[in-house]
Amino acid sequence: MTIETAHDPASTAARAVERLRLAEARLARRRQTECGPSENARAAMRLILERADAGARITPTEIAQSLAISTASVTGMLDRLHAGGLISFEANPADRRSKFVMPFDRDADPDAVDPVTARIREFALDLPTDTAGQLAQFLDRVREVVDAECR
Repeated sequence: MTIETAHDPASTAARAVERLRLAEARLARRRQTECGPSENARAAMRLILERADAGARITPTEIAQSLAISTASVTGMLDRLHAGGLISFEANPADRRSKFVMPFDRDADPDAVDPVTARIREFALDLPTDTAGQLAQFLDRVREVVDAECR
């Protein structure tokens, strides 16, 4: 096993990912107090979008269970997301007391929903195709490690 040097490309990439994770944590704290949806609201949006992309639906109760927060907290959060045009509700035909949470119009301009993602997409357009694919694979592996932590 070799000792990593400050100029080792793997070390450089690992440090860049760590800087990114720290910046994401700072953004999450700012969004909780200063702007945009809270971390829970963003996590709920990710769940809603993942379910919609998989052709499935999700209820507020399932969101609460997945995020380990109260249904009352989810209700308030979903009301704010609905008021912001990010989600809609659809009656559950199998249960009149239940509703499904649906994502915003996926045909809408995604840049209007999340300006950070819009800027990242701009930067990605500058990447050579093979590099973009390798970077996506690398980041997916990083995400898998992060998702597996504390499970």
